[in-house]
Amino acid sequence: MSGTSEWLDGHEEKAWNAFFEMQMLFWPRMARRLQQDTGLSEPDFAILGALARAPEGRLRPYELSGATQFEKSRLHHHLTRMAGRGLITRERCPGSSRGAVVALTPRGREAVTGAFPRRAEHVRRWLTGPLTPAQLDALTEISGTLAARLRAESEGAGQEGVRPEETGPEGTGSGADEPPAAGGC
Repeated sequence: MSGTSEWLDGHEEKAWNAFFEMQMLFWPRMARRLQQDTGLSEPDFAILGALARAPEGRLRPYELSGATQFEKSRLHHHLTRMAGRGLITRERCPGSSRGAVVALTPRGREAVTGAFPRRAEHVRRWLTGPLTPAQLDALTEISGTLAARLRAESEGAGQEGVRPEETGPEGTGSGADEPPAAGGC
């Protein structure tokens, strides 16, 4: 067992239980309020937010997968639903016979722009507001440490994302999506 117990010790158990309970209470509440206040789901908001921050409101599907951590199938199906609602479009990547680009529509930009202030209100109410400045600094440091560790383990394990095969612009899933060439999309 290389010197570690199979069980969490009391201190670890207490930390795990507090973290788990907070997550179980926090994320459903955030999702429910976002949906009620804006009509957007958490996946909608994640995709639209990534696109809103991207140059020209456009990203390749593998970039969206990296930003949202959605698997290929989930991303494909969700993009199809969002395109049907007029929030995004799928386009062919100029200069690439099989690459695709997901673009934010004016309707999608309006939806996410309207949702950002509501999301900030929710974050302040249930996450940052109840914390002291020192607690907020500790949360930031702890979250950054854990995220870096999880990213490193994912990269080291060769975690699969959407790339190299991507969802094509017509939603066929048939196009391989190579990383963009210099100056490409």
